[in-house]
Amino acid sequence: MKINKDTLQKVIDKYGTTLQTTVAMEELAELIKEISKVIRGNKNADGMIEEIADVLIMIEQLKLMYNISDEEIQSEINDKLYRMEWRLRKENESNISN
Repeated sequence: MKINKDTLQKVIDKYGTTLQTTVAMEELAELIKEISKVIRGNKNADGMIEEIADVLIMIEQLKLMYNISDEEIQSEINDKLYRMEWRLRKENESNISN
């Protein structure tokens, strides 16, 4: 996925960190709303795609605004995936022994 960080930085410079952080929260809320619609049976692939794109853009802005590196995020992702795999293995072992 390629997002132009120069454009994102221009937006941050123009509107400021506080406003763009608020926009990030709003975009996350819109994605939550779209997910809720899917759960209720109102599937809208285009709406889901649009909201995911908005959230991904805002995540990139958050990384720029708060000086968070891809490496820091990847490390956290790796840790969380490891814990997920560990829990799945434990659940599978528990199911086998029952």
